Amino acid sequence: MANPNLISANVILGKTTGILLSNTNPLMVLNNPAASGKSLKLNTLNVSNQSNSAALITINFNTGAFLGGTNFAIAANISVPSGSTLNIIDKTSQYYIEENYSLGARASVADALIVTASYEDIS
Repeated sequence: MANPNLISANVILGKTTGILLSNTNPLMVLNNPAASGKSLKLNTLNVSNQSNSAALITINFNTGAFLGGTNFAIAANISVPSGSTLNIIDKTSQYYIEENYSLGARASVADALIVTASYEDIS
């Protein structure tokens, strides 16, 4: 199944996940592998800076699972001030992560930024 029909969904589970961007390489926030039979509806995505200095965040939507395929920047090199939280995605700008797609994040400074995502797992 390439993408489930949202009208006939059997299960919708609310979930939240988080990741510390422990290095400056792209890290996976959400992944929807091929043939999962589900769609992930991303409702909110926040980035918190726990360090003593500003750090840059880039959030990419990837056309392949596991950060593969082509990536498209949702947010590119946005400064997150020390001790603050930046809202990247909210209920006014939701995204669907279809089968064989993923969402990644990259920080300019290791161990400075935490990304949290609230989403619906639809199957």
